[in-house]
Amino acid sequence: MAEQAPQAGGFEADVSSDPPSAEGELTLTGHLLELRQRLVRSLLVLAALILAMMPFAKDIYAFLAIPLMAVLPENASLIATGVASPFLAPFKLVVVLALFAAVPFLLYQLWSFIAPGLYKNERRLAVPLLISSVILFYCGAAFAYFVVFPLVFAFLTQAAPEGVAVMTDISSYLDFVLKLFFAFGIAFEVPIATLLLILSGVVTRKQLAGYRSQIIVAAFVLGMLLTPPDVISQVMLAVPIWLLFELGLLLSRFVGKRPE
Repeated sequence: MAEQAPQAGGFEADVSSDPPSAEGELTLTGHLLELRQRLVRSLLVLAALILAMMPFAKDIYAFLAIPLMAVLPENASLIATGVASPFLAPFKLVVVLALFAAVPFLLYQLWSFIAPGLYKNERRLAVPLLISSVILFYCGAAFAYFVVFPLVFAFLTQAAPEGVAVMTDISSYLDFVLKLFFAFGIAFEVPIATLLLILSGVVTRKQLAGYRSQIIVAAFVLGMLLTPPDVISQVMLAVPIWLLFELGLLLSRFVGKRPE
């Protein structure tokens, strides 16, 4: 019996980087059917969350309005200038909140669809990154609500000229806070983006550290673009972006390099 030829270089193949198994591969039609099935599941879960939250829409909006109501002058309140605003504003909030709540399930459906086509080492890396990204997004939204909103609304209400009654429209207020929620949620993804850049080999940790001054400037530019035109919210967004970038650099020390 002929001896098996040794592999090039005398090293065994890395099982962790073997390509996905070809067993049970689906046809294009099978992939489309699976994608449709997962989309239907996601829509059903989203619809169920919306229906479950609708009876509490007014209470949810009242909770969202607490940071502004706490700093409004006496006898001031939110107002509705649109005919349908008393219904549409709480309904829009419920839809967005249901989407927020459904993110883990939606990501699970996405992961279940793409995981069979990934390498083993990619699957091991993707799971903690996905979980971390969800947690960081929620942390960014919580930071905006509990830290940024009280400071921003206190500043804006006190900046009103003498004789001007501060009474914000409920739809305008909702659009304002949702913009901040998304801005801070996305900003808190900076450590994940930093790790992905380093692990993918696009840049090294040393190169990114060398761009620190440019990144700080970019953080303040993003703070100016993604937040309303007040100094407090801009600074409160730019500083966490910078600190989270530093956190990403620190974490990259403990994460292995991307295999060849």
